[in-house]
This record gives sequence, C-alpha cells and structure tokens, in this order.
Amino acid sequence: MQNDRFGNPYAPGLNYARGALLPETADDIVKLKTAWAHIRRRRDKMGADSVYLLSGLERNLQLDEVDLSIMDDEIASALFTDELTERGLEHLGGTPDKHDIFVFNRLTAALLTAADVMIHEGDTVIGVAPSYSHPAVKRAVAHGGGNFTDCAGLGAFKEAMSAAKKVDTVFITRLAVTYEVLAEADLREVVRIARDRGAKIIVDDAGGARVGPACFGQPKTLELGVDIGATGLDKYGTTGPRLGLLGGDKELVKKIRARAYELGVEARQMLYPAVAQSLRDYSADKVRERVALTKEVGKHLKNLLGDNRVMETPVIVQLAADDILEMAMERGGIKQAPCVPYEATAGLAMLMLRDFGIVSVHFAGLPPGTAALMIKFVPPDVVERFGGPKAIAEAVDKSLDVLADVMKKKNGLQELLLAA
Repeated sequence: MQNDRFGNPYAPGLNYARGALLPETADDIVKLKTAWAHIRRRRDKMGADSVYLLSGLERNLQLDEVDLSIMDDEIASALFTDELTERGLEHLGGTPDKHDIFVFNRLTAALLTAADVMIHEGDTVIGVAPSYSHPAVKRAVAHGGGNFTDCAGLGAFKEAMSAAKKVDTVFITRLAVTYEVLAEADLREVVRIARDRGAKIIVDDAGGARVGPACFGQPKTLELGVDIGATGLDKYGTTGPRLGLLGGDKELVKKIRARAYELGVEARQMLYPAVAQSLRDYSADKVRERVALTKEVGKHLKNLLGDNRVMETPVIVQLAADDILEMAMERGGIKQAPCVPYEATAGLAMLMLRDFGIVSVHFAGLPPGTAALMIKFVPPDVVERFGGPKAIAEAVDKSLDVLADVMKKKNGLQELLLAA
C-alpha cells in the first residue's frame, strides 16, 4: 500500500488518500453542490461572464444552427448515424471494412461496457500506463470480474506479462491521469507482446486519442492495431457534449452496443447533431494552441511559486496535492497537517471558484482521478476574458494565501467544502 508524503495510505482504487472530510464519493457530491452554490451566486450577482470554465473540458452543447425538430432520438438517429460512423472512424483511425463505432453517455460507461463484454470472472488483466491507470479502468475490470495488475511503463509491463501464466486482456492508457505519455515505440511493443500472448486489447484513450497524434505525431487509436479504444468527446480539441466515443472490431462493437442498450448507457441520440459538429470541426491545431497557452500559465506559476512547486509534463502543468498542503502550511505557520493533501487541493479549488470564478478540473470527476490541481488545455477565449495567463497564476497564488487562513480556523476547511 502506498502512502502520500504525510504518511496517509492511499484509498482503495485511488492514487491518493481520503481524509475525514471527504471519505467517500458521496462526500465529493456534497462538495460539488457547494461549488454549484458559488456558481449560482456569482451568476446572480455578477452575470454569466463572472464564471470562467477553465477545466480544459468542453461539457456543453454547441450547435451553430439549432433546429429543434431534429433534436429527437429517432429523427437524429435517422439523420446522423451514418455521418457519426464515418467521422467517428476517421477520428479514431478505423476503417469501415474492419471497424465500427458507438457513442456512450460518457467515457466511463464505454470502458465499463467494453469490460462487461470482454472480461470474464477470473480473467487476468494487465494494465499499462505511463504512471497508473485511471480509477475508471480499475472499476471496469472489477465489474467484469477480472484480476487486475497495473503497470507503470513498458519495463513493468514486460515483467508482469512474463510472470503471468495467461493474460486474457491488456488495458492500455496512452495518456495517463498524470498527463505523462507512452512513447510510440513503447505502445507498439505493448501491442506486440499482448498479441503474442493472445490477449485482447482495450485502450483507455481519454485524451490520448487527440493528444497523441496532435502533439507527438503518434498513430490514431485504432491504427495501433488494438481491439477496442474509447475516448471522451469533451476533451482537448473536441467541443462536447460529455460523451464517450468507442470504436473497434466490428463484431466486438456489435456485442458492446447491444450490452449498452441493455444497461441503458448509450448516448441520447438527440445529441448526435452536436457530436457530428464536434467531430466535423475538430483540428489538431486546437489541441496545440491550448497546450501552448497552458504552458504560459505554468511559466507565471513558476515565477510566483517556484520551479520546484510546479510540476510540468509535455502538455500540462499541475500542483501536486502534497505541495499544495505544504505551501498552505508554510504560509500559515501551521506545524501539524490539518487534513490530507487531497482535501487541501479541494480547498484550493473551492477558493479559486468562490473568489475568482474559476471552475477547475477538480470538480469534473467523481471521484477525481488525481489529487493534484491541474491546469490543462485552457481555452483561449476564456483565458483572455479572465485577464490572461498571468492573472490566472495570480489567482492561484492568492487562493493559497486564503487556504492557509482557512486551515488555521477550527472547522474552517469543513465549512469551506461542505457548507453550501
């Protein structure tokens, strides 16, 4: 069992410790309701432009021309299924003779349903990612009844594959929760080894489906020669809504589609027009533009907080939860940690929202896949409206000061996070 820098053991299925304030997903939902209350108050008092969606995700409905007569499950299915199939295959690198696609109500549902079909009780499943697999992967494997071993990088993967008597499924994550990326050569080798062992291959290509090809010149998801791959349509260059696009072997997709309908996790077809527009308008330039702007925010954060406090990958910047707690304690002269690092991140994110209107990615996941505060793929128009990259960095810095004051008060963090 792993511990954080303060000695707190990681919670089951997560790569961070849960504390007394946010011990369960149910508590994360209460925290989210507190965040919603701040959004309502800001909009009521200062207008819609006082809220800045800087999570790096696109979870709204964007349509250039809104014809409500087509916003119907049956009508939209009839009019847009063929276009979605064509554009979805192109987006994931599939070919019509071998592959098919299906749209889920979210990426997590796509992974869960794929695992439900492809993984059976007692199966051996090896996961490989640059750092660790997303909790959604671990939950999907558990739902399918598989025994999961997670590996960080090619070397650990080779060892796990050699140690296993049989391997039924390999679960690849190209771009990890930490936003480290598997090199193309490593991806190719993982696929080769998995194929040699007769394993099925699923790719959790949440953001990697676009970041890999756009920023690193890598193949598209299905060009890697895998069985099934899935990505989120709210991530990095696409414009939402928050849905999951799954593609892969025709016969497997046929089974997965049927199971999705049985489970009720398919996307509402009335949203197909927005999906078609999102895929139609996607360009790799949008991804690269957002990465460059994110790096600008990171540069100003380093000036304010120090290079050693700002972690950087090739595509994003982040503040580790342990560092957030340490910085708040230093600023407040606090000797004993009043919470676990994850709760410190939650406090910082809440203050950024309450005082500056910044909606960060911390509020996007239930539970979040990481305890870090991530700044990633920020949209240029929102950054400009806020005042630029430097203004965002200054808001983070000021919020750390306030977090230190909150931590010094009895029940201060509890009231901040859970009292709407």
